[in-house]
Amino acid sequence: MDRDFWKGRKVFITGNTGFKGTWLCIWLNALGADVTGYALDPPTEPNLFDLSGIGRRITSLRGDVRDLEYLSRSVRDASPEIVFHMAAQPLVRDSYLDPVTTYATNVIGTVNLLEAVRKASGIRVVLNVTTDKCYENREWIWGYRENEPMGGYDPYSNSKACSELVTSAYRSSFFNPDGYCSHGVALASARAGNVIGGGDWARDRLVPDIIRALEANEKVQIRNPHAIRPWQHVLEPLFGYLLLAQRLWEDGPSYVGGWNFGPYDEDARSVEWIVKEICGKWGTSAGYEVAAGEHPHEARFLKLDCTKARVELGWRPRWNLEKSLERVVSWAMAHKSGEDLYRVCLDQIEEYHAS
Repeated sequence: MDRDFWKGRKVFITGNTGFKGTWLCIWLNALGADVTGYALDPPTEPNLFDLSGIGRRITSLRGDVRDLEYLSRSVRDASPEIVFHMAAQPLVRDSYLDPVTTYATNVIGTVNLLEAVRKASGIRVVLNVTTDKCYENREWIWGYRENEPMGGYDPYSNSKACSELVTSAYRSSFFNPDGYCSHGVALASARAGNVIGGGDWARDRLVPDIIRALEANEKVQIRNPHAIRPWQHVLEPLFGYLLLAQRLWEDGPSYVGGWNFGPYDEDARSVEWIVKEICGKWGTSAGYEVAAGEHPHEARFLKLDCTKARVELGWRPRWNLEKSLERVVSWAMAHKSGEDLYRVCLDQIEEYHAS
């Protein structure tokens, strides 16, 4: 990635108050981009957006992606060149509790964002960030490739598959690469695995649940100890998004479509393994137990094939899982000791750049 590419670049990010969105704002701000965010209030308390103070360094609008009129006006007024669509209802368990909001946000929100792009001028790159769970999961031992069928068992996963289909339809109908010279918009989607990193306080996510339990000196409660996920530090897919956006800018028709960003095979580990590793790095003998009660269905095995990104973008994971977990724990310790969390994030980003 050419770091100078982002200097002065006008970027619009939906969902910028979330965990991944905040990290992306911090990174882009450090690169010199002119960032406008559009999102609801931060989803948790505490949250990385407020603790980092990034809202004082960018233009941050409060808005719902379900509000087409305000979203369209916000995009038009910001006059962005590059758009990252990250706004979502991101939790599997919440999607069982409120499927209507999940579909409205994740599907109609995507439609609204793409409509806003259609009504605006000057936008050259649009990247819709979805999830590895958009694939029809057959519990295969090998990774899913970008041309595998969309699916999704639960409302969250299925809504993200629908978001991918919406993106494909808009690309074919309105932003077709064959007509790139006339419309000038390169539209792609990015699918990442389970991301971890400092500043995530979401409910029902493994690593935040572990950190909360350790800080409270309680046993860690887990639901599916043998479930295997493609764990990766949040900076890994974000670097992929930045690299892909630059390539879309430079040669849009060659890079449209779907892209996977996930870890190496050896970093697809079980929930139980993650718990033991973090407890060890925290320096505690705290144990864990399987939470009682009924739990909604979640896939037991899911892995991405990222060959396309490695070959065509030159992207590769830079931090293995052990190093990623070390950075999660060190970030949590920095928060506990009252350090400047914006600086902690910047230091980890610079360390990642140097890897």
